[in-house]
Amino acid sequence: MPPFPQPPFPFQYSLATEISALRRWRDTEPGRAIPAREDGKLLLGSWNIANLGDVQQQRSDQDIALIAEMLTWFDLTAVQEVKENLEDLQRVQAALPQGFEAVMSDQAGNDERMVFVYNTARVTRLELAGEIAIPPASHRHIKLPTTEQKFKGFDRNPFAVAFRCADREFTVVNAHLYFGKDTAHSRNRRALESYALGRWADLRDARGRAYSDNVVVIGDLNMPAAEPGDPVFDALTKRGLRIPEHQSRIGTTITDGKHYDQLAFLPGDAGKAFLRDGVFDFDGALFADLWNDPAHDEKDFDAFIRFHISDHRPIWAQFEAS
Repeated sequence: MPPFPQPPFPFQYSLATEISALRRWRDTEPGRAIPAREDGKLLLGSWNIANLGDVQQQRSDQDIALIAEMLTWFDLTAVQEVKENLEDLQRVQAALPQGFEAVMSDQAGNDERMVFVYNTARVTRLELAGEIAIPPASHRHIKLPTTEQKFKGFDRNPFAVAFRCADREFTVVNAHLYFGKDTAHSRNRRALESYALGRWADLRDARGRAYSDNVVVIGDLNMPAAEPGDPVFDALTKRGLRIPEHQSRIGTTITDGKHYDQLAFLPGDAGKAFLRDGVFDFDGALFADLWNDPAHDEKDFDAFIRFHISDHRPIWAQFEAS
């Protein structure tokens, strides 16, 4: 995504006030409440942090601290849109408490990396870490009845890393699927990438040689509607991946309320371990003074929050791990 422009107006905020507001909102029932970390359970997050590291979308130290605050709530977070320039990611890491580490892919389409941020006191990273790439000889198997368009590989290879939490191992796949434009060609390419990812998960399960039986796909899947009939949903779930029914219908993007960010898993052990999920609408808590300022409207508020934090909201899922 191109960097968001800096809003043409000043707004200063108190970091302590905004962190307190975030924590109160986090604990609000129903729907958005993120459960507390709990022994024997994995709290998995995912967040597209818009253009993190883009020099044209530079965050202040306070912005970085707010982003880090939300990352600390999860045992493990898949982060998308981390740029090849790692300066802002390193600033986030410096703002995290001791014991948080990161593992990342190399840059791909749009100069983006896939990153996992994890709490080493809660989860252990295992041996498996690698990008999912479909060999050219297998491209002919990636096809859908809705289009004659050819699959030519992922724009950004999904990044699979294995973790252990308590007694369960999970292979978590961090994905940011292609978006392109609002055209038939781009939508077909997105659907083909979705099918390729679902086919990969199905084949790993069917062959019985997967590193872990618990494969969880999470990230910005650019899925307009998480329901049958949507071509991206249908392509992703065609080979058995399941998208759970959401406990919250809060959109994962701020301005248009789309449900682009999703998680999916095969209905085996991971399906049995799944407990609940949700979306955290941080924009409902942050910058109340700006929201209430009669000199600014909702458009100004959205522009400020997109530039300084993100245009996507974090999603989360809780799994039984014991």
